[in-house]
Amino acid sequence: MQVYDEFSMFADNAAEAGIPWRGAPHVERRSVAVSGGRNISALVWQPDKQPDLVLLHGGAQNAHTWDTVALALDRPLVAIDLPGHGHSDWRADGDYKPQIMADDVAIALRALAPSGTPVVGMSLGGMTALCLAVNHPSLVTVLGMVDVTPGVDYVKAEPIIAFVSGPEYFDDYSAILARTIEHNPTRTESSLRRGVLHNARELDDGRWSWRYDPMRSWKRKSSDGAPAPDASASAPDFTALWDALANVRVPVTLWRGSRSGVVDDADVERFLQIQPSATVIVVEGAGHSIQGDRPVELARSIETILG
Repeated sequence: MQVYDEFSMFADNAAEAGIPWRGAPHVERRSVAVSGGRNISALVWQPDKQPDLVLLHGGAQNAHTWDTVALALDRPLVAIDLPGHGHSDWRADGDYKPQIMADDVAIALRALAPSGTPVVGMSLGGMTALCLAVNHPSLVTVLGMVDVTPGVDYVKAEPIIAFVSGPEYFDDYSAILARTIEHNPTRTESSLRRGVLHNARELDDGRWSWRYDPMRSWKRKSSDGAPAPDASASAPDFTALWDALANVRVPVTLWRGSRSGVVDDADVERFLQIQPSATVIVVEGAGHSIQGDRPVELARSIETILG
C-alpha cells in the first residue's frame, strides 16, 4: 500500500510554481465537531497566528487544492475541507447544497477564524462562500468567488460533471491518474499526481477511490435512491442564489478563467447589475480551476483584497 504524507509535497508545489523555498511551512490539520456527530476538517497555515484569509475549494476537490496559492501568499490562513470532501465527514443525507454546507463551515470558522476574514471560494466553494456571507455575515469581511456565479447550468458545467460522474473505483493508482489527466488538459501531470494523492485513497484490496462522497446532492436520484440515468440531472442549480448575491453587504471580487466556459459574459453582466461595485478579474491562461492553473497569479490578486 502506498504511503501518504499530506505535508510532504509542499517543496514540489513551490518548485513547479517558481516560488522561493523558505523551508517547510507550519501547517496543521484541525477538526471541528458539527451537527450529526460529524467533523469538518481544515488545514491551518501558520497556526500560531490569527488567520487573515479563509479558502473554500470546489466540488470533488479538497483543501490541498490551495497549497500552491497558500505557499505564494505566505500568510496565516485556513483552507477548509467542505462537508463530504477531503478529510471532512460525509453527510448521511447526501445533501451538499451551498446553503447547507455554509452552516457547517460557519461552525468550523467560529472555532478557527472567529474574528471574520476575507473568504475566497472556488466553484461550489464560491457558492458556499456566498451563502456564508449572507447567512453568517460576521464571519466574512470580503467575498471572493473563483470562476463561478449562480448562472452555472448543465451546458457550462458539463466537462466537470463528466469527470465527477465517472467510475467510483479504479483498479490502481495509474488508472485513477489517467482519468484525471484526461479531464484536466490545462494542468501539468506533476500537479495532478499530487492532486490525486490528496483527493483519493487506496483501499485494502488495492483499488483506489475518491475521498469525496459520490452521492452529492446535485446528482438527482430516482425513486429507489439510485443516481438518475439522465446525465443532465447532475447539473447544479444555483439560480436561486442570484437573490442571495443581492444581499451581500461586503466587497465582492469575481475571478474568471480566460479558458473556462463556466462563467460567460452574460453571467458577468448580471453579476455586475446585482453588485455594481464588484471587481471582475480575468486570469489569462486559466481554466475553471484557476488556483491550479495559475496559482501565483491568483495569489497576487488575492493579496489586493487582503489589504
